[in-house]
Amino acid sequence: MEHIEIIKTPDEVNARIQELGVEIAQRCGSTPLTMIVVMNGGLFFGAKLAESIKLEDFYIDSIAAGSYKRNVSTGVVQLRSALKLDPKGRNILIVDEVLDTGRTLKAIQETLLEMGALNVKTAVLVEKKLERPDGIEHADWAGFFMDDR
Repeated sequence: MEHIEIIKTPDEVNARIQELGVEIAQRCGSTPLTMIVVMNGGLFFGAKLAESIKLEDFYIDSIAAGSYKRNVSTGVVQLRSALKLDPKGRNILIVDEVLDTGRTLKAIQETLLEMGALNVKTAVLVEKKLERPDGIEHADWAGFFMDDR
């Protein structure tokens, strides 16, 4: 049987997600926020994060996007679904589970700005410690910073 290394316990992950939600809500203040979850990977993180963001004017949408085929990056980001909410005039928070190459988040961010979003921030559960010459350098909020492994 393989040895499984526990990097973070469920309690540590849940506590950090709660902290992120409080930080994001404080930064927004009374400004409306629309969270866009990158599917499918960001689903569980997005759901837990949404529960911890205590804002009165808060909306949630999702988008399917990615550049991976059979667990290998193709280098080309494809947006595979349409948004239900028009991003025009909205403050957007893109939520994904891992910031790896940063290309997917960069492509979504650029697309939303082109569609008229007021501003676009990012939140990830894990930001890998590596260079990202073709993607966003860092997420605006990251739960954990980890080596690329």
